[in-house]
Amino acid sequence: MKAPASVGEEQVQIHGHDVARSADVFRSRPVLTALFFLGIGATLEFFGPTWAKLLASPNAAPDRVDQATPSPTQVLSGEAELREESKSAAALAQPEKVEAPTAPRGPLATEHQAEGGDDGLPDVGKPPRGVEHLESLHSFYEALARTERREPRAITRIAHFGDSVVASDFVSATLRRNFQKRFGDAGHGFSLIANAWPAYFHNDVTRFASEGWRVSRIVGPTVSDGWYGLGGVSFRAPPGVRARFGTATTGNFGRKVSRFDVAYVQEPFGGSFKVNLDGAPYGEIPTASPEKKTAHYEVRTTDGEHMLELVSSGPGSVRAFGVVMEREEPGVVWDALGILGARIRFLDKQDDAHYAESLRWRSPNLIVYQFGANESGDGWAYSMEDYHRTMKEVLLQGKAAVPTASCLIIGAMDRARVIENKTESMRIIPLIVEQQAKVAKEVGCAFFNTFLAMGGSGSMRTWVNRGWGAGDLTHPTSFGAQVLGDWIFAGMVDGYDKFHAAAAQPR
Repeated sequence: MKAPASVGEEQVQIHGHDVARSADVFRSRPVLTALFFLGIGATLEFFGPTWAKLLASPNAAPDRVDQATPSPTQVLSGEAELREESKSAAALAQPEKVEAPTAPRGPLATEHQAEGGDDGLPDVGKPPRGVEHLESLHSFYEALARTERREPRAITRIAHFGDSVVASDFVSATLRRNFQKRFGDAGHGFSLIANAWPAYFHNDVTRFASEGWRVSRIVGPTVSDGWYGLGGVSFRAPPGVRARFGTATTGNFGRKVSRFDVAYVQEPFGGSFKVNLDGAPYGEIPTASPEKKTAHYEVRTTDGEHMLELVSSGPGSVRAFGVVMEREEPGVVWDALGILGARIRFLDKQDDAHYAESLRWRSPNLIVYQFGANESGDGWAYSMEDYHRTMKEVLLQGKAAVPTASCLIIGAMDRARVIENKTESMRIIPLIVEQQAKVAKEVGCAFFNTFLAMGGSGSMRTWVNRGWGAGDLTHPTSFGAQVLGDWIFAGMVDGYDKFHAAAAQPR
């Protein structure tokens, strides 16, 4: 992989409102261009791969379903200003237990009822498929065993990269809660400084950020140095901007923390962060330095309910990535590292050394990759050969950064679209899943075939009929996310129990 090319000092930065009239957006060249390519994608999906080879491109337009797209002017710049406060929106939360829908709902409910309702979906409680290549999780299982034995400071960390399903902390929340219930709660883990997208959300934590943060993302707008931290997003703020991170106020998870870890950048002419803990002054983080480098500031406190606040102060601006919340107790920490609109190859847009340093900082015992929805939006314009190659490069980069970490690929869900009033699965989904399975085997990662677990081609239509799939024919509902998380957890723990039983046998 190559480090991003440098950008001159004349690069435009967006610091305020960019579009005065909403109609201007739809007349702008970037949006017209995006609509043009979306039309091409639809044509290619209909006619298949033969025509696609004529227009193959690694930079296909992001999937509209999975991308909270900034205004066209922002996409052309290196920073976009967040003009709304980041709050913990209760409407986005994944309940600890979601009850199964009692009747079909959504746009296909009438169709389901007309068919008699017998859709043959797999049993909710029993995973229809296990996790493949469980031997690849040996190192992760060793860490879990130390955690289960309650060895001092035996924290098992998971870094879960993905697209919108992870950015909204859907499947990842179920996995986090299941593992913490079984092995112990060692803290919430990493979250971004502010909501880089309106739909960004983390369960079991209290978060707030004022408006005024300027954001750069690997999905755009991009920053010239390729530094995006662990979560694929870089934040910059002038004096007077703030962010807060605290324990949950309801529920059974995320109620305690004893350590905050702030990931930020030291650089020439940098400003400072004033640090407040539970409403009282705690310290200050000066970010000015003769040379640019990543840095971390740790706040240790008693194990309990706490709130950390960062307030930017001058004279210069400050740059940061996110905050980790952990405890000193043995247990599991699950970092949900979701990036709306991302493909797995987008992780390769970062500076190599910086990305590796970010992974080593968290030192995960398991790296999870959950992508595919947006790749399906690229249609046939991005070849399966290129997809295989770029995915493999990303996985190998993770292995090189943290050689002791295991890896798991959660395969793409089925995805459907309506063509001539008929709901059909996208033909490219099985091909994407096939490449995901091949790369997992080649690199040495465990693999969960979500597509086949759902029921294969046509299953998203069935899931929507049942209320397990969302009306966009792409994402799960809260209940569907809970089902997937429970299935993956069951498959992973089944492998762990067998590992544990084998370790207990006399040699």
